[in-house]
Parts: sequence; structure tokens; C-alpha cells
Amino acid sequence: MQPPADEARRDGAEDAQWSRPEGQVWTGTLLLGTCLLYCARVSMPVCAAAMSQDFGWNKKEAGVVLSSFFWGYCLTQVVGGHLGDRIGGEKVILLSASAWGFITAATPLLAHLGSAHLAFMTFSRILTGLLQGVYFPALTSLLSQKVRESERAFTYSTVGAGSQFGTLVTGAVGSLLLDWYGWPSVFYFSGGLTLLWVWYVYKCLLSERDLILALGVLAQGLPVSRPTKVPWRQLFRKPAVWAAVTSQLSAACSFFILLSWLPTFFEETFPSSKGWVFNVVPWLVAIPASLLSGLLSDHLINQGYRTISVRKFMQVMGLGLSGVFALCLGHTSSFCTSVVFASASIGLQTFNHSGISVNIQDLAPSCAGFLFGVANTAGALAGVVGVCLGGYLIETTGSWASVFNLVAAVSSLGLCIFLVFGKAQRVDLSPAHEDL
Repeated sequence: MQPPADEARRDGAEDAQWSRPEGQVWTGTLLLGTCLLYCARVSMPVCAAAMSQDFGWNKKEAGVVLSSFFWGYCLTQVVGGHLGDRIGGEKVILLSASAWGFITAATPLLAHLGSAHLAFMTFSRILTGLLQGVYFPALTSLLSQKVRESERAFTYSTVGAGSQFGTLVTGAVGSLLLDWYGWPSVFYFSGGLTLLWVWYVYKCLLSERDLILALGVLAQGLPVSRPTKVPWRQLFRKPAVWAAVTSQLSAACSFFILLSWLPTFFEETFPSSKGWVFNVVPWLVAIPASLLSGLLSDHLINQGYRTISVRKFMQVMGLGLSGVFALCLGHTSSFCTSVVFASASIGLQTFNHSGISVNIQDLAPSCAGFLFGVANTAGALAGVVGVCLGGYLIETTGSWASVFNLVAAVSSLGLCIFLVFGKAQRVDLSPAHEDL
């Protein structure tokens, strides 16, 4: 028998869920928001070479600017999730997007404030990382509260596909702007579009009263009406929670290693190949793969398959099969075959959106943002370590196979732990519920 407080919490959550028309509007809006998030994020990498030439940066100095984003990004994951659980993920996203959009659009002005170009750019990237770090934990909190369980996978995978869209948009449009108008135009483009998106969300989807209340909570630390008391000690004693965190860590680490080293692998292994092929094709494959994973996951659940069985199947694809294709990359000498393997590995990794990312929402919808923040912080830190370890392995062994073996090993570890300990029953409520 459930206590009245738990029943009231569950009933209130169901009442607050989006209707189908509302869900469609918000899904499209958040898809565009994720796209713009990545447009702003990859503007600096696209412009790094041109800025280095203008400001006289060497490779080490350019590396400091590029890596400084992740210094800030790792610090606000948990904070963003907790704020999303307390004041609403949509408000956290809007407030952070308005700030990172402004900073991105103002980057060319900051670069010319004085002679300390490196210091200003490093500071702006740290600040951008801090502001963007709250996005995905707040998004997870929002979707766990507003989207029905049977529709979460497709919604999350659709919104997550914006990361590939954003990377492609900035890679394509940004490259043209860079050639035609110079590097400042890339920052004006991505920052300006973000501010237009913020204006649309503010005018059309959020009430001014709720936003002012959220600002008051942030400014004064006022308590909010939404119940947030969660037995944290009990939560982190659950093996299913640690399985989810470990699986998210493995997925993020594998993704960062491939994202960082694949371009160099292709350039060194196939020096005569066209850069646009291996820089674009995998991301083009990833977009429909992400949408397919969401549709398939929700379809299987609606057909009566157990939720945890579907989540584990998605992880078999997202970590297991993806790791197999990454492993194959180190044992082929054909450019076309390598592009196929790389595209398959990157594309299958998007199945994690319908596996572990929504499993965190299954386990603790009342504090999903906080829990995702913990997992994503661990994943980001592991990714940085994994990228550095990959470079060390290349220098030590002289073989790219060692890097792809590392990806396969990390993926396999996360998959095995999730298959053994993963569950989909709620752990944020005091009574025991039937395992889904």
C-alpha cells in the first residue's frame, strides 16, 4: 500500500504532463534548442585555425582555449539537474541559453577588448561551458516530469538528435561564413540564432510569472512548492542507480574518445581522403539512427515488452554492437570500410538515448535531473581521461588499434554492469514497486 504522499506526488506528476499537442511543440522547440547548443559549442573549434592565425596562437595555446570549455562543463552538471528538479527544467534551459547566446554573439567583441586575447577567449569558453553544462541535466529533469513513460525514448532521442544537427549546421554553414565573412560571423550567427530561440520560448511557451518566480528562487534561495525531499542515502545504495551511472559514464567516455580521435585517425591513415566525407557521413547516419532508436523503444514498450528488457536491448546496441564496430576500425585498411565502421559505431551510440538516458528517468523521475547530472559529470571527466589515455596509447604502441580496443573495453564494461544490475523500477519512492 502506497502512502498518501507518494500517491499524491505520482498523481500530481501525471496531471502536469504535456498533452500530445503540447508535447509536439516542446519536442520541436527543444530539438532546435539542442541544435543551437551545439552550434554555439562547436563555433570555436570551427574558427580555431583562423583565430590562431589572427592572434598568433601556437598549438598549445589553441588547445588551452578549446579544452577550457570542458573545465566549466564538468562543474555545473549536478547543479543544473538539481535546479531543474526544483524550479523546472524549461526555466533553467531558457535562462542559461540567454546567457550563453549573448556570450557567443559577443565573443568577437571580447576578443578585441585588449591585447590579452588568449585570456579573454579562455574565460569566455569556461563561462560558456559552465552555462551549457546545465542543459542536458535540466532537459532530463523536464522530460521525466512532462513526458509519459511510453513516449520518453522517442522524445529524448528526437531532442538528442539536435546535437548531430547542430554539428552539421555549424560545420557546413559555419565553414561558408568563415570563408566569406571571417570568423566573427560564425559567432554572430550561432549566438544570434540562440537569442532568437530564447525570445520565441519566452514569448510563446513560458509565462512571465513563472520565470520571475524562478529568478527569485535563484537570486534569494527561496524554498519552492515542488516536493524535493528524496532519500539520497537510500538512493545511492541501490545497485540499479550505480549501474545507470556506470553505463552513462561508459557511453560518454566512448563517445568523447571517438569524437576526438576519429578525424586524426582518418587524416593519418588515409591522407588522400576527402575530409568532408569522414567529418560529415557519420553524423548524417547518426540523425536517423537516433530517431529510429526512439521509435523502436517506444513501440516495443507499447507492445507489452518489459521496460527494463527494452532498455537493456537498447544498451546492447548502443554499447555492445557499437563497440564491436569500433573494434573493427582498428583492423581494416580500406577507406570506404573504415567510413562504414565509423558511421555504424557513431550511429549505434545514439541508441543510448533510448537506453540509459531514459533509464535514469525510469529510476528517479522526481530527481532525474540531479541523477543525470551526477552521471554526466562522471562521464565528462572519464571522457577527458579517456581522450588523454588514447593519445598515450597511440604514442606508446604506434597503433590505432589500441585506441579502438580501449573504446570496446570501456563500452563492454558499462554494458555488462547494466545487464547484470540494471532495473527500471522507481527507487525515489519509499515503498517497493513491482519491477517493470
